[in-house]
Amino acid sequence: MYEGVVQDLIDELGRLPGVGPKSAQRIAFHLLASDPVDVRRLAQVLVEVKDKVRFCAVCGNVAEEETCRICRDQRRDPAVICVVEESKDVVAIERTREFRGRYHVLGGAISPIDGIGPDDLRIRELMSRLADGTVTEVILATDPNLEGEATATYLTRLLRPMGLRVTRLASGLPVGGDLEYADEVTLGRAFEGRRSVDD
Repeated sequence: MYEGVVQDLIDELGRLPGVGPKSAQRIAFHLLASDPVDVRRLAQVLVEVKDKVRFCAVCGNVAEEETCRICRDQRRDPAVICVVEESKDVVAIERTREFRGRYHVLGGAISPIDGIGPDDLRIRELMSRLADGTVTEVILATDPNLEGEATATYLTRLLRPMGLRVTRLASGLPVGGDLEYADEVTLGRAFEGRRSVDD
């Protein structure tokens, strides 16, 4: 335990996701040793991000305007929506440069243990976006874990009666991985998603 404001800083840093007590202490002492100009710049950016950043009125992605840059981009295909859990997932997919449609950020995944149900996610907003008939395919890109699978299953049941093409991202073995280290679920998915080898 440290005195006063130092311990307050460690406690606040420790509340951040993925930052344990030791990491919080290291960050706090790094900030104490840093140039005051650098610390003020960090503080300014933290305040600025809370003042300026909001969630896109259309898709739920982070934005500095009413809508995000992806929703404003007229070159994106409005007939395909990729449904993701968080904004960070949009960034991961955009890095691949493979997807040219639009997104819908749910704001999480169904998790009864954490008390998160369908009504806590942006599912109503998704249904509103699909109502006008512009969208023909919905790609479910939720995480390949228990919560992501539950969310994808729920959405599939909701969307199939609408006559939309509902697809799920393929999952399986990572490039550079070894079969002996793959868990049963991953290996099973790899078998399910196998494809023909072109000659």
